[in-house]
Amino acid sequence: MNAAPAAALLDGKKGLILGLANEHSIAYGCAREARGQGADLVTSCLNEKAYRFVEPLARSLDVALYACDVEKPDELQALVEHAVEHLGRLDFVVHSIAWAPLEDLHSPVIDSSSVGFARAMEVSCHSFARLAQLCAPHMRDGGSLVTMSYLGAAEAVPHYGLMGPVKAALESLVRYLALELGPRGIRVHAVSPGPILTRAASGIEAFDELMSNAQRKAPLGRLVTLEEIARLNAFLCSDAASGMTGQTIFVDAGCHAVA
Repeated sequence: MNAAPAAALLDGKKGLILGLANEHSIAYGCAREARGQGADLVTSCLNEKAYRFVEPLARSLDVALYACDVEKPDELQALVEHAVEHLGRLDFVVHSIAWAPLEDLHSPVIDSSSVGFARAMEVSCHSFARLAQLCAPHMRDGGSLVTMSYLGAAEAVPHYGLMGPVKAALESLVRYLALELGPRGIRVHAVSPGPILTRAASGIEAFDELMSNAQRKAPLGRLVTLEEIARLNAFLCSDAASGMTGQTIFVDAGCHAVA
């Protein structure tokens, strides 16, 4: 007799994924994997201009899509309200957004402007705290909150600049949210992928060099794929990871483990 097929990791789960930009974005990869694993989703992109380009991707996955600029607090609140109205509840939320003004991103950290630093922190870090505050009341049976980090949070990576301190703050935020939300059964993680060519990454100077260095350093001798990142995210959003919280988890072909 053939064994029954294994249930999909996210079968019946309801999720919100922020940050769709194009077919190469981590948010899109996570959405595609989550749908394949049985989840119902609401997704977001930056604004109405982006919506026109991203909507065909959302339609191909049969997921709802809304524009949401997290620098506008009303839009983030509206997004969560739309998601809850559409889904009824939230079991997992994926925060895959990061941004810094280009001038500050391309400058030495010592020369970064206070305004640019603050905006990078608001978009890339504090928005995750606000998102958690808005979503937690709708995660009545617990669930998962996941954000995206990078090795530059723990090590000084050439050309990563301002985003290094910002991602370090984000990883610290993950630990504090895990502490505060744990009693409510809500788990919080940061996924730290190796470098892949996304629209956000293309703003980093010498990104091709960064990818080459990562591939040369990685024990697996290669870069990771969007699918590998998305599969880790799906696991963390599933009940299979019910005993885990407060961690930064690398999916970088082992690059983080090598000096």
